[in-house]
Amino acid sequence: MSAPLGFAVIGAGRIGALHARHLAGAVEGATLTLVADVDESAARAAAVAGAASVTDVADALAHPRVDAVVIASPTSAHAEQLREAARAGKAIFCEKPVADDLDQTVAAMDVVERAGVPFQIGFNRRFDPAYEALAHAVHHGELGKVELFRSQSTDPRPAPEAYIASSAGFFRDSVIHDLDTARFVAGEVERVTALGRVLVDPVYERYGDVDTSVITLEFASGALGVLMNSRRTVYGHDLRVEVHGERGKLVAEDERATKVWRYDARGFHGDFYDHFLDRFRDAYRRELQAFVDAVLAGRPPTPGASDAIESLRLADAATLSLHEGRKVAVSEVGARGSAHPGENASTRLGNGGLG
Repeated sequence: MSAPLGFAVIGAGRIGALHARHLAGAVEGATLTLVADVDESAARAAAVAGAASVTDVADALAHPRVDAVVIASPTSAHAEQLREAARAGKAIFCEKPVADDLDQTVAAMDVVERAGVPFQIGFNRRFDPAYEALAHAVHHGELGKVELFRSQSTDPRPAPEAYIASSAGFFRDSVIHDLDTARFVAGEVERVTALGRVLVDPVYERYGDVDTSVITLEFASGALGVLMNSRRTVYGHDLRVEVHGERGKLVAEDERATKVWRYDARGFHGDFYDHFLDRFRDAYRRELQAFVDAVLAGRPPTPGASDAIESLRLADAATLSLHEGRKVAVSEVGARGSAHPGENASTRLGNGGLG
């Protein structure tokens, strides 16, 4: 049996702390070695089960019992930390997105590829049992030819202003999950058309952002898709995926925290998830388990580098469509076959994570 992979979690915020707890005992083949964060108290608090804490990423990467890293720091730090970890020869799991900028993302992925280290991007919805089962059914022909795809993701309430100011926009921060799910389930997208409004909180307009959007997708297969997203649903997180095909329809939806419907004087009702870390708690654990299993087995983890690039390419295309009020071909954004600096790296990195 292989020795467990020793992990350093970089970033001790809410998602980093969750990853640390999972690695401390819920992921087979892994152990939590240390947590790194510039906030010493946050690092100590997240360093459960006897793990060490440090404030310098260089110290984390130099630790003799660190074989792999989870990058859960703010997005602005991801690309540089990725490059440092790759040069140190560590297996890398990175929360989405790699960077807010497509060129930076491609450059960071090129460093990872040249270093030859395992890499996985954190699209946790792929590891939610319902989403995963739906994708598996589609990929194995249960529906026949896919004709329509629909995804809805809505949050209980708007984010704090400090988060909005640094989020790089609705499409890159949140809708990117739906864009990745569309690729994961129904294949590559050729054209997008985006509509967006500020209907929930005027603070979004202050930062040139939107809080409500509808995006239509035209897939390379000929299928059509629609993504609906909002920063407010008063009844909690509402996430669902629906796929129509020539043989029927598949639907994944799981908005209730406890799977009970209540019938009483108030009518017919149930409870709900109030936070995405609760809704996708097991998916976060399962994505780390998949990463560890792949690294120990010597196979490429998935979703990988190309998925990090293509999801951001779609988010950028949607942003361009929103700002210019027109349909945008995905090829306009870092076009393959052009002189765009990301073309060679993106092509070399292939098209993983769609199976």
